Amino acid sequence: MLATGAPLRAETATPESPPASAQPAPTPVAPPAPAAPSEAAPVTSAPVTSAPPVSAAPAAPQATNPAPAQTAVKKPKPKPAPPRETALSDDPTPALQPQTFFTTSKAADRYRQIVDRGGWPRVGVALRPGAKGAAVSTLRRRLAAEDDSIVDTAKEKWDADLTAAVKRFQYRLGLKQTGVVAGATLRELDVPAETRFHQLESTAQRLTAFDFAFGPRYIVVNIPSTAVDAVEDDRVVRRYAAIVGDPEHHSPELQAKVVAVNINPTWTVPVSIIKNEIAPKMLKDPTYLQRSHIRVLNAQREEVDPRSINWASERAAQYTLRQDSGADNSLGSIRISMPNSHSVYMHDTPSRNLFANDYRFLSHGCVRVQGVVDLAAWLLDGESGPQMSKDDINAKIASGEREEVRLTQHVPVAWVYMTGWASADGLVHFRDDVYHLDEISGIAEQ
Repeated sequence: MLATGAPLRAETATPESPPASAQPAPTPVAPPAPAAPSEAAPVTSAPVTSAPPVSAAPAAPQATNPAPAQTAVKKPKPKPAPPRETALSDDPTPALQPQTFFTTSKAADRYRQIVDRGGWPRVGVALRPGAKGAAVSTLRRRLAAEDDSIVDTAKEKWDADLTAAVKRFQYRLGLKQTGVVAGATLRELDVPAETRFHQLESTAQRLTAFDFAFGPRYIVVNIPSTAVDAVEDDRVVRRYAAIVGDPEHHSPELQAKVVAVNINPTWTVPVSIIKNEIAPKMLKDPTYLQRSHIRVLNAQREEVDPRSINWASERAAQYTLRQDSGADNSLGSIRISMPNSHSVYMHDTPSRNLFANDYRFLSHGCVRVQGVVDLAAWLLDGESGPQMSKDDINAKIASGEREEVRLTQHVPVAWVYMTGWASADGLVHFRDDVYHLDEISGIAEQ
């Protein structure tokens, strides 16, 4: 989003210079196999330590008299999922590992058995420590369906063990561990077992064809988790909050390799944004591009006066629009170059306040990373590229100089869509199916 307040988002943009396609060379591994937004837990880029104990579970013509723009019939936007009271997990286990396909498939079998036994009871009411009565027993039975550590399901008094069980559930769902059953926690508890089984089954199906080139260092973006994992020696050493594609502009599933870090990048505006956002703004405010530090270039890469262009014409999209680097740039100060057929990438943003939102499905497809300077420093730590610390990178940003720092060893990166998965210890995690991809593969939302 630009500093002028216009809702431009730097997504699915054309790279500054078209890179060669880089497909990761697969290694011989087994097939891999949404409370108030202000309540989001603070996120840092500190190393992950440990998880809480859990039970296993061409040149355009000059304008003369602009013709009025045709009114297009717009489809209604999908309603976003409700806020999730999210928390960034401190689990050092990567969401995606070589064995994730197999562990997730095994978990799907377990949840099929739960469904065959009749599923689990619906809690239906908010509860908190100190509660008594039949609803507490119902909560125990609901949790016990997934958590083997709960033995006495008939007990009608809330105790410390039940608080711990609720926190374990919240942990697996990516929620803040309040120990209280309300809001997003109650919603997630009342999701039917059939839906959970289908999330696991659908994720396993998507992973079947995902032959990712795991290495000693790699990056994973699990889109439904809105999180970025930097993995080293099979452990998450850095985890960052992310902003991913909205329900109309999905972040794609992909495999690529990080080849460079662009400092103080420019942004080449995608044609779709020129047509759908910039052209209408220029018809209302001819100074918009100038205020946004966006230059117009013709086919010969010569700068053109925006006032000479008929912004109501389809030919307006034939120009190249490029935003200068700087504080207003929609990519922020860092762009992580990872050539791929979707022309998407990871980057900074001038709208860093949005990372505090629980609901972070807000972009046009690219992934904005909180703490992206820290991620860049991890990429350029001497093993994969020239040694550049966070201080070095920040100093370069402050200088205003543009620089592309190439990695000497490319780092594999995977963007995956996992709404249900199981880690190596059998612990099962779930996230909301914001893109409704699980529904497409079979069962409608319950």
